[in-house]
This record gives sequence, C-alpha cells and structure tokens, in this order.
Amino acid sequence: MRKPYLFLAVVILLFSSSLVWAQTGTSLSGVVTDQAGAPVRDAAVTIRNVDNGATRTSATDVAGHFQESGLPAGRFEIRAAKHGYADETRTGLSLAVGQDATVEIKMQRSTTDACASGREFATTDCTLTWHGITLYGAYDVGVGYVSHGLPENGYNYEGESLVNRNGYEHRFLVAPNNLSQTGLGIKGKEEFLPGWSVVFNASTGINPQSGLLANASATDTINNGLPRSGYSIAIDGARAGQPFNDEIYGGISSTTFGTLTFGRQRALGTDAMLAYDPAGGAYAFSYIGYNGTMAGGGDTENSRWDDALKYRLTYGLVHFGAMYKFADGQGGCYSASATFTAANCTPESAHNNAYGYDLGGGYHRFSIDFVYQHYNQAISVLNPLLGPQSLTQPYQSTTDSINTNQITGNNLISTTNTVYGIVTDNRAIMGAAKYTWERFKLYAGYEYIRQDNPEHPLGIGASDQGGYDLSGVEDNNLDSPKHVQIWWTGGKYAIDSKTDITLSWYHQLQNDFRVPTTCSADAGFRASCAGTLNEESLFADRHITKRFDVFAGIAYSYVKGGLAIAIPHKPGVPYNADNNCAPTIGGRFTF
Repeated sequence: MRKPYLFLAVVILLFSSSLVWAQTGTSLSGVVTDQAGAPVRDAAVTIRNVDNGATRTSATDVAGHFQESGLPAGRFEIRAAKHGYADETRTGLSLAVGQDATVEIKMQRSTTDACASGREFATTDCTLTWHGITLYGAYDVGVGYVSHGLPENGYNYEGESLVNRNGYEHRFLVAPNNLSQTGLGIKGKEEFLPGWSVVFNASTGINPQSGLLANASATDTINNGLPRSGYSIAIDGARAGQPFNDEIYGGISSTTFGTLTFGRQRALGTDAMLAYDPAGGAYAFSYIGYNGTMAGGGDTENSRWDDALKYRLTYGLVHFGAMYKFADGQGGCYSASATFTAANCTPESAHNNAYGYDLGGGYHRFSIDFVYQHYNQAISVLNPLLGPQSLTQPYQSTTDSINTNQITGNNLISTTNTVYGIVTDNRAIMGAAKYTWERFKLYAGYEYIRQDNPEHPLGIGASDQGGYDLSGVEDNNLDSPKHVQIWWTGGKYAIDSKTDITLSWYHQLQNDFRVPTTCSADAGFRASCAGTLNEESLFADRHITKRFDVFAGIAYSYVKGGLAIAIPHKPGVPYNADNNCAPTIGGRFTF
C-alpha cells in the first residue's frame, strides 16, 4: 500500500522542482541559417553571460536549431561559428527571471565574395573576401592652402596642416591622406577549431600623388646638405619606406582566451589615439594624428613597434592589452670623449626593447582606457639643417643642448642617405574617455611623458626605422629630464545619418629642462626651454555612399617658447613662422 503513495510523492516533488526552476531560470533558443535561408547544421553556438563570464556551447541540429535552458537571469552574448562561415555575434540580450527569448542568426560563407557585383561594391560596405581573406584599403586626396608652408616631395604622406619649423610661404597644394592614410592591406581570420582561429594582417601606406611608399626618413635625407631656403617638407615618423610600413603580423585568436600576435604592430598608444581622438587621427585636422609623439609614448617613430608581441583580451565589460618589443638592429659606435675619433669609439649593442599595458572598459555609452608605455633608445630624427650633410657642418657629431662634441678626422660611415637623431629613454601614461549622448560623441584625453638620456647610448651607424642608419647621434641632449604633457578634447555631432561635424582642440606643454635655466625672450630661447603647441580644427564629413565621402575643414596651429625653436642648439634660430592656417577640402574612397 505504501508504494503508490511513495511514487505519488516523488512525482509531486519533481513537478514542484520544475515549477521552481521555471520561475528562476531563463531559456534561449533560435535558428542559424545562411544568407539564402538554408539551415546551418553543426554550427557551434556559444552563449556567454556578460555579467559573470560563464559560457555554454551547443551544436545546431539538422534544421539549424539550438536551445539552452536553465540560464540565470542577466545579459547575454551569442556567437555562432562554423568552418567555412564568418563568425556571427549577437549582443545586447537581457533576460529577466522566467523570461525566454528566440534569436535568428544568419551566417555568411567565408569562401565566397561578399561583393556580388561592381555596383554593390561601389554603393555598399560589402567586403572583398575570399576564403576568409579580405583585401581592404583607402584612397584619400584633396586640395588645400597653407599660410606658412613648403614645397612638397614625393615621399611626404602627411600634408602640411601642422605648423612647420621651416614653413615660410603661403601656397596652394595637393593635400594627401587627410582623413585616413591612402594604402592597401590584406587580412584574414580562419577558424581551425571551434572558437580558435589563425589571424594575420599586412598593410602599407602610399603617397597618392606620387605612388611612392610613405617614407618619413626620405623626406629628411633628400634635404640633407641643402640651405634652409631650399627645403621641401620634411617629417619624422614610423613609416620609412618599408614594404609594409603600417603593420605586418600573424597570430592566434580565441573567443575565450583572447588574441596573441607577433610582428610589426601599432603601439597600444596608437590604438588608443585612433579610438579616442575626436578627429580619428586625421592628418589634416588632428595634431595627435599628424604628430605621433602621443601615440608613440614620446616619439613619433614609436607609433609602431617592430619584432613585437601583442596580446588582447575582452572579458565582459573590461578589456586588457599588453605588448612587448624585442631589441633589434645595430647599436653603432660611441664615445663620450671630446676628441671623438674612429679609433677611440666603442661598438654598442641595441637595447631598444619596449613594453606597454592597456586597461579599459565600457558601460552603455561610456568607455575609458588607461595606457602605459616604456621605450628604450627611442630615436627622434632631427630636421636636417644641422645634420651631418649640412653645408655648414659637413661632419658627424654628438651634441647636447649646451656643448658640441664633434667627431674629428674621417667620418665613421658615409653620410649619404643617413639620418641624424636624438636618443632618449621614454615613459608615458595616458588616460582617455569617450561618451555618446544622442547625436553627440564627446572625447577627452591626457598623456604625461618623461624623457631621459638613454641608459645605453647609441653610436654612429646605429639602426633606425626602415633600414636607415644614424650618421649623427645625440645621447646627452637633455640637461635634465624632459616632461611633456598633452591634452585634447572635442566632439562629433551627427547632423543626419550621413553627415558629421567635428570640433577638436589639442595642447602640448614641455618643461624647461635647460641647465642653467636662462630662458627668456631677452636671453634667447632654446629647444630645451619651456614651450607650448596648440591646434584647433573644425571639419564636416559627408558620406555620399557607404564607401565614398567628401569633407571640408580648417586647422590652425601655433607654437611658443622652446617649442618655437627650429634648431636644437644655440639660441636665436626660431621657426620661420610660429603659426599655420590650413583649410582643406577633399574626398575619400574606402574598401
């Protein structure tokens, strides 16, 4: 007689448990199809709880269906993956207790070209993808005017928007790479196990007027030996004529453990600059985009690191990045002697390793990042006026801001096609934030940089970017530590779905690191005196199609104090003009 009652009690208990679970759990189900609507079988569907990071993975059935029950209430992200298809992710799902949801996911085959026709390519943002490999690029060119500029050359890729130490004449010019760098790239992501992919990227920048590879170093070397009045525009930068002067790297990516890559890669500061600059690093309208001092943690050449490991991980609302650069190249031949000769210099080793970290996150419409970077033996190429091939100083030398310590006798290496630079050890910390409010996007950032004379000096013949060598080097340029601070802020307003207006402000301040401190208008400023640089810009960008946009705007920049000195040594050699006004109009095509 007891067995029927026992059986009934068990049934009631199970039924009650199911009622309690139904009241406390949630359920997610859905169907996965391809672009034609056919079901995708055996796709790996991963449901991740954004709040605690917990995941569940299941495979779709023959009809493309999937279902997971008993999930805790919260926010969820769903990712569908299968070999031969591009990964698809759905975010922004929030489920309350007892709530169920159904999701439809369409996957695109990665073995076919997403751009089915020339018209689709021209009018949409479809990708040129074959077998998981994507070709991409941009062509950006315009016309502009500068109040104090210089003739152009075929290697310069950044225009002339920023105030230039040798700029002296107003002129109309063809303006390259205004909103983005003209160039080509190829990238890929191919899954080899569920949730694991091989990734790679190779990209390069081109001067759209000449077709030459972007080459900052060549803009200096072609001016070596010329009088100041005979200069064309000269710059310093990480792009130095390398076949892949932007990036070339490969690695492994996991949906759970993050992405690890190795090769030539953008620095963490460069990534943050592109994300938090109101102008998006536009050469024509952004000081921190044109001049990579901030992005490179104190040196524009360090906006990209060679021989570098880079790791990125996103966990819920938080993301983390780390980067390490291995030492590479030659250290040259160095001597601290006042009678520097080829006989008494000592061969040096390269100690140009670097490391950095990034910690950030986002919540709703707000995001923030903090970046720290440390770079040893950073090289800043000087304007060639007092370089080794100058008509007034046709010898190699090491100098600081007070004394001149010249090599005597024969030059250690040929001065042909070589550069001349300052070497420092740099440390930098940056914080930046962004907030979206209706049609507005608001940006702000700050970076502090400390530069010291290098712990390990470089010598004549040391390696610089792109295979160039230093035929003149300054290891003791700083009388005391140099402190640089950079602020920026601005906003972007969407007039409609196709038109944005961007207003930006940038400010750089350096300390007085001259010893003794004798900086004044009467005593004469040096490059080691305190100084400021400011730039304001305003531009409008109108998308005609998904790929083609036109823009028009203006940038105004000016310098004061030590930052208005054109020649690093001796007082009394200021910029030809301490300001520049640069309106620009143009167009850009991206794919």
